[in-house]
Amino acid sequence: MKSSESIDKLANALCNAQTQMGGAVKESANNFFKSSYADLTSVIKAIKQPFSDNGLSYTQFPINGDGGVGVVTRLMHISGQWLEADCLLPIVKKDPQASGSAITYARRYALQSIAGIPTADDDAESAMLRNAPDNIITDDKVVTITNLIEQTESDEKRFCKLFKVSSVTGLKESQYERALAMLNDKKAQK
Repeated sequence: MKSSESIDKLANALCNAQTQMGGAVKESANNFFKSSYADLTSVIKAIKQPFSDNGLSYTQFPINGDGGVGVVTRLMHISGQWLEADCLLPIVKKDPQASGSAITYARRYALQSIAGIPTADDDAESAMLRNAPDNIITDDKVVTITNLIEQTESDEKRFCKLFKVSSVTGLKESQYERALAMLNDKKAQK
């Protein structure tokens, strides 16, 4: 993996984007194995709006070497900060179709990995993470977050809008660690 000299703004933006992303939906069928999978389009759908909302973008370029083909994926932030990684896959047949398939496969897995999104079950509800049990945070955690909002002089309304809750008391367990990391990062920068 390679990166720009600093990635603090990118990391914060990715953290925020990940609070908005669900999983990539398994909408495509693999008839040979009688299974479904999340294709490249599903991965792009899962990240497109959260990336846009948080100043993130990506590029992917085909690469080859060591008997394989793949992609180099670069995750970028509007600040100019970036992360980059190669994903090479071996190819058995050396023809354009095999190379194209391997490149598409590498694009899907590299993008899913760099964005940090899971593959969801075969329905849109799972992609929205609505079926997973997700409890409201405890009172102790509400106090912790509220104190950090005050200490960092953050705008509570903006914080709640970012996490799509009406108040800190509505924050879910799945959002707590990201919220804590974001506020602690902001506190460290003060």
